[in-house]
Amino acid sequence: MLRGGTSLLGIVNFVTFLISIPILGGGIWLASRANSTDCIRFLQWPIIAIGLAVMVVSLMGFAGACYRQTWLLRLYLFAMFFIVVALLFFIVFAFAVTDRGDGQVVMNRRFLEYQLSDYNGWLRDRVADPAYWATISACLRDGRACAAMRRFARDPNTGMLVPETPSMFYARDLSPIQSGCCKPPTSCAYNYVNETFWTANPGVPTVVNDVDCSRWSNDQQTLCFQCDSCKAGVLAGIKKSWRKVAILNIVVLIILVIVYVAGCAAFRNARRIENDEPFGMARMTKTQPSRFQF
Repeated sequence: MLRGGTSLLGIVNFVTFLISIPILGGGIWLASRANSTDCIRFLQWPIIAIGLAVMVVSLMGFAGACYRQTWLLRLYLFAMFFIVVALLFFIVFAFAVTDRGDGQVVMNRRFLEYQLSDYNGWLRDRVADPAYWATISACLRDGRACAAMRRFARDPNTGMLVPETPSMFYARDLSPIQSGCCKPPTSCAYNYVNETFWTANPGVPTVVNDVDCSRWSNDQQTLCFQCDSCKAGVLAGIKKSWRKVAILNIVVLIILVIVYVAGCAAFRNARRIENDEPFGMARMTKTQPSRFQF
């Protein structure tokens, strides 16, 4: 039967095991977005690794508490300390690399537009790297990232389904990737035909320094996947995903620190019980009997 100290350690490790589930869930969610939305396949692995490490270490600590294996408990506390440090490092890193870059408001548009110049740092250089961007853009094409944009409205005169009107499209709340990769920038002043088909307007001059206007193509396999606005849209999507997971990990980190402190206290308590050490003030014992007899 477990004694008080080891019982508390078992409870602490069970709570730690439960904490690993949302960490793993955050990593799996990032992995699902990497395969279908953001197409960034390296961001989820640190989270998944930390979640698996917490799960394995908590099981190790639970076994040590159940079978009273002191060396397992020591290893559990040692490993958990480094896991807490790793999780803290990831949270700081996630906020540091996503500290800049926000969508820009466009007149008479509900959706935001994104520019690569608004971003900087390691993550921007990683996404903008030509070799890596070739992989991301291929993932966006293969994942049909722009297919979900197509919407139809019923013509009140004929009753037939037709592409939505420009005013309906401009009132939509597009995702960063849809705004950056699936349509030309508003500064190009192209005419709307449907969500992914636009024609140049010869009567309206475009912004000269916006190179994305020449990169736009009505070819559904090309669209604006080579545009800087598309890269910025991917970065904006990553920022949203990372911030959500980082906020979840902040909550998990606070709980994990509390559990770790409780585990340290329970470990000391368990050792005190196993060694039959007295609690409270230590008692003084005499090495020689007193000469005075009462």
